[in-house]
Amino acid sequence: MDKEKARELLASERQRTQRLLAEMAAAGQADRTEANEPGDMFDSAEPLTAEGTDSSVLAQLERHMAAIGRAEERLAAGTYGLSIRSGLAIPDERLEADPTAELTVEEAS
Repeated sequence: MDKEKARELLASERQRTQRLLAEMAAAGQADRTEANEPGDMFDSAEPLTAEGTDSSVLAQLERHMAAIGRAEERLAAGTYGLSIRSGLAIPDERLEADPTAELTVEEAS
């Protein structure tokens, strides 16, 4: 894959993931504010369930940010688009679908 195309894909992926992280932070703040409002009692397990789900999604987004960082490092080192396991080329179609791909489809299976 062309370096400039890879750089654009990774920048777009970083921007999208950062936006999702910001949205998660804003939603968490809104949930905390709402929970502190006076009014009817609610199911006390509901915020805990939502918090657990939010934590899981947040952890996944943080792992994705780390994967983006690793892909950017491979791009700088000239190894982007090559499997980190075998060194085989990762098809451009796979990299376009997942710019952070570290393995070929066969290796990932």
